[in-house]
Formats: sequence, structure tokens, C-alpha cells
Amino acid sequence: MNTGTSEIQAILDIRLEASKTKDIDRLMALYSPDIVYFDVVPPLNFSGTDEVRRNFQRWFDEYEGPIGLETHKLDIAVSDDVAFAHMLHVDSGTRNDSVPQGAVWLRSTVCLQRTGGKWFITHEHISLPVGWADASREPHLQ
Repeated sequence: MNTGTSEIQAILDIRLEASKTKDIDRLMALYSPDIVYFDVVPPLNFSGTDEVRRNFQRWFDEYEGPIGLETHKLDIAVSDDVAFAHMLHVDSGTRNDSVPQGAVWLRSTVCLQRTGGKWFITHEHISLPVGWADASREPHLQ
């Protein structure tokens, strides 16, 4: 693994752990001020850290405790100042009654740019492969 790939892997590891523990400040420190974030919930497109922070907080509030989040099929590509990664996530945990229950597979693409020697996430895209799929019914994705 080259240095650039190691740097991006470290950022994605922080992103994963901060999401699991609902550490909003640690998570948001990874994002560029002009982040563009596409999600599976309305309004589908969030721009800037204020909107993205509110969206993450909404997601965190759906869970009674920590979020179960696993990464599968991670692929990272890095050039001098631009990088991207795509992966599958299994999102699970104890959700509030108003939210669908069960584990769900999500696709995630994360784009990063190095500014002033530091990597920031500038774009993220989350999507559902085929709707609200139960992860236990999708073993071929693992």
C-alpha cells in the first residue's frame, strides 16, 4: 500500500469509527467546507458543512445506541491531490421505532482533495443497491 492509499485508508477508518460512535465533530473535521453530499433521504442533496452536519445528526438520532457499520469491497484510487474510494457498507443497530428496522446494504463513494497538504472529503454519494435490503439476505455482497 503506497503512502497516498494509506492516508486515504486512515481517513476512511476515522470516518467509519466516528460514524459508529456518533462523534459528529470528529466526523465533520474530515469534510471540506464546500462538501456536496448525495444521500438516500430527502432532499437527497446536501451542500456545505452545516447541511451535512444536520443530515449526519438526523442519521445519528435514528439510533438508540451506537451504529453498526461495516465496510466491504473497499477500493481506493489516489493521484497527487485527488482521490476516490468506493465501497459497500452494512448499516445496522437498534433504530428508533419510527425508522425501518434491520441491517441494510449501502453503496458509498467518497471523493477527496488534498488542500494545503491535508486531505478533505469534497464529495460523498450514498445509495441503496435495490431498496431497503436486509443484509442477511445478501450474503453474495460480502
